[in-house]
Amino acid sequence: MDNQTKRDNSELFKWDGKPSFGQILPLAAQHVLAAVVGCVTPAILVANAANNAGGNVNMGLLIQVSLVFAALSTFLQLYGGRFHLGSNLPVIIGVSFAYVPTMTAIAAQAQDVDTIFGAMLVGGVVAVIVGLTIKQIRKVFPPLVIGTVIFAIGLSLYTTAINYMAGNSSNTYELVVEQQGKTEALVYGSWQNWLVAFVTLGIVVALNHYGKGLLKLASILIGLICGYILALCFGMVDFSALSSAGWVQIPTPLAFGVSFDVSAIIPLAILFLVNSIQAMGDFSATTSGGMDRLPTDKELNGGIIGYGISNMISALFGCPPTATYSQNVGIVGSTRVVARRVFAMSATFLLIAGLIPKFSALLRTIPQCVLGGAVASVFASIAMTGIKLLTTEKLTFRNTTVAGLSIAIGMGVSLSDGCLNQMTQSIHSALNMSMSLESFQSIINNTFASSPVVLATIFAVILNLLLPKDKPEENA
Repeated sequence: MDNQTKRDNSELFKWDGKPSFGQILPLAAQHVLAAVVGCVTPAILVANAANNAGGNVNMGLLIQVSLVFAALSTFLQLYGGRFHLGSNLPVIIGVSFAYVPTMTAIAAQAQDVDTIFGAMLVGGVVAVIVGLTIKQIRKVFPPLVIGTVIFAIGLSLYTTAINYMAGNSSNTYELVVEQQGKTEALVYGSWQNWLVAFVTLGIVVALNHYGKGLLKLASILIGLICGYILALCFGMVDFSALSSAGWVQIPTPLAFGVSFDVSAIIPLAILFLVNSIQAMGDFSATTSGGMDRLPTDKELNGGIIGYGISNMISALFGCPPTATYSQNVGIVGSTRVVARRVFAMSATFLLIAGLIPKFSALLRTIPQCVLGGAVASVFASIAMTGIKLLTTEKLTFRNTTVAGLSIAIGMGVSLSDGCLNQMTQSIHSALNMSMSLESFQSIINNTFASSPVVLATIFAVILNLLLPKDKPEENA
């Protein structure tokens, strides 16, 4: 009996293994729990950014499409390898937080999301080119440069987390609750918002450090549920959207439209380039952690090309940019389960959830203070991932100059409103441009000043290429 059990379990550790449904179900649930919050949160943040600026983006539909195309993109990676459109590796694809700072800036400026999807079409082409020329391009993006970019992404997300923990300063409504017979408005920064946010954050952190198994893997989901229950006690939850939502809805093409704007295309194209290189790290971590080897060139090429193609297709339906999920890569490393059927079932669960509007409507009822408390640790881990990558190379004077200056310029410009206006006015006047000054300034500010990521990437690449390499004795 023991030998039979061992033989059956061994199917979980084979890519083409055939484990039973009972073996697959709990392992697939782990991946879903680790991925589902990450899949929907960027959609909520982007929709809020557009709507708070005066737009009218359908958040529920954006959440649905995010789940559907996270599932379909995962299927492409699992089964598209024979057509060079996937890696044929055990990975989960979901909407990426790496694009959130830039997407929210674009959405707030445009009061819509159509320019994001136009930029994604161009970004997908960039990713395909990277997949075809990976050996040449990766030399320009060593861990020093990628670590700097990821660190900039994490830093830029901190203000979003704190703003949401306080209740979101852009909210145009006030929830009214009864406190000991007195009516009190839950305004931005109220003690109720902070209490719920820190309770949520505390639970997530505690489970991450003291929990085991599913409790640790689902720490963000459990924190959200506990924070949600506490928010219910304060009367913060509005169920009006839930009652009007349907049960089944199929995503339709161009539901959000597609338009092209240079100020959106440039930063997202750069991020697609960086994330294509970063995807190699996730593919490598998956194979080394679960298969005791490094990915082949064919797997890398197919994985990155599939990443580009899936983003181009999903853009036409209104799904924000997707990428490999590092948290699921971590699960592979810890369990060593690589059976394709496990990941296919995870994708099936995400697909079913995305086709049910009631599910997305329920997610929309989550108060923003709960959301902020849940994602604060995620944003912190993104920044720390950047630091970990930086420390894989010696922190010599040269390397700290590359990273430090790039972060300083990227963060400094993005936090200094209007610092580029006078320069752009001079350029506009010198070139005698037919474009209006306001339009030119808008393009420059949206491209280079709305998020620190673009400038940090540009300066990290330039400085890494120009500064003299460390001598061997300096590294020693």
